[in-house]
Amino acid sequence: MTAPTRSFKPRVINPVKLQDVHVFSADENIRKAARALKTDMPWVGIRIHPGPSTVTGMASESPGVLLCDDTAAAVLDMSGIQRRNPALVTVLLTAVDFIQRSPPAAAAERYPYADRCDLVFAVDRRDCAPRKILPSVVRCAEDRINIERYSKARRYIFLVVDDEPRWFSQFLPVLYGIIGQRGDITLTRTYEETLDFLFGVSREEDIDPIQYKKRGHGDDVVCLITDIYFPRGRDNSRGAGLDLIRLIDSTYPRIPKIIASKAGEADDLADTAFILPKGDPGSLETLSRTIHDHAGLGDFIIRDDEGRERHRLRTIREILELVRRADQDTPQGRDLRKIMEHMGQRDCFSTWLYMHGFRDLGDRILPRHPRGKRMIHELKRHFEAEIAEVDATPLVIDGRTIHDLDQLLAALRTVDASKIRPIADVDTFSNWLDRKGYPELAKELRPMHGSGIRFEKKRADVIEKWIGKYRARRKG
Repeated sequence: MTAPTRSFKPRVINPVKLQDVHVFSADENIRKAARALKTDMPWVGIRIHPGPSTVTGMASESPGVLLCDDTAAAVLDMSGIQRRNPALVTVLLTAVDFIQRSPPAAAAERYPYADRCDLVFAVDRRDCAPRKILPSVVRCAEDRINIERYSKARRYIFLVVDDEPRWFSQFLPVLYGIIGQRGDITLTRTYEETLDFLFGVSREEDIDPIQYKKRGHGDDVVCLITDIYFPRGRDNSRGAGLDLIRLIDSTYPRIPKIIASKAGEADDLADTAFILPKGDPGSLETLSRTIHDHAGLGDFIIRDDEGRERHRLRTIREILELVRRADQDTPQGRDLRKIMEHMGQRDCFSTWLYMHGFRDLGDRILPRHPRGKRMIHELKRHFEAEIAEVDATPLVIDGRTIHDLDQLLAALRTVDASKIRPIADVDTFSNWLDRKGYPELAKELRPMHGSGIRFEKKRADVIEKWIGKYRARRKG
């Protein structure tokens, strides 16, 4: 069968994949966890280095990551390694409690090697066990390479601001499990580092009030997760987090803000950010639910101007139906128009659209801030056109045209697994399913990466299960 000229083009977050994971560590748990990466990332090569000479002798332009424990980081010439391997991200996996719980300047003062690596993560035998965190560590390195070297590509970045490696080492596996291949994660640990990432400056007074979106990566950020206390200069400033929230609210009001902190000052920002007491029992699970609701990863939630939830919508078709209701000259229609107008002014639609595979639609409506019925007519026109595009754009697998779940299941049952894996590795299935209006199935497939006939059968079984659920839902 000849493939059509028009077919679904997935959104590829990281166009460059890590090719090699280098490990230099005396910790057998780290070495075992690194070997196990092949299960989650079958495209990477794993190399366990027996001594410093093989590490220092590396010279490559290929994207990779070097994982070191404390002993290795203390003896290696990191600057020389980074100079000879410009696409290599160096990572310290520290078991030192002081480094795990300290801001970067304090850690480097007592342990100078802590400042020589690009990223620092905590390891222990429980919450930060290597087998739990290593896939997220390597993915974070891959995100860093793609953001820094391919900044012209559109990004969807979750910016995590916290100075203590122990917390974000526990948190990143949760966050990556939620976002899959829909976004990148960037870690910053100081106020200056955060300003540089967002605005391309190290001082707030240097931000151009007119042209600030043309520098830095602020326009690519889809969610901010920040502590209240983190360093500004050499001080652990109590005002750094407060000032960051204020700054983001004035420059990028569409960015959802989550404050992960127990500091009492966080309560003053409850009207502009979601407050999560960091470290409380169940806090990571609560944060998971919050990210789904506030960062566009779950349902599209209609809230009034007082923040109360009024509607929860799963698909673009359900959003369009509510837009049509808002076009009616009834008390309910006028109320909906007022709510949608408020949400439109804060660009609340675009984040959800970006995260569900509607990048072009999000860009089209982002700069538009019409009001009243004109706004509703614009939304209706753009949403109807996008749905027509979804219906007319099939997924193509090995020359087969896929328009629905039954055709997708049939292809997965019969197409050679070697031709399926490259499609799955870049989240094509979940991206297509989100656009088609199957968010629950997309969510279940999103963390599934691997290779082999058994793995592909498991993927097909998940799709078959959801076909039955969707049929039952339609009958009900």
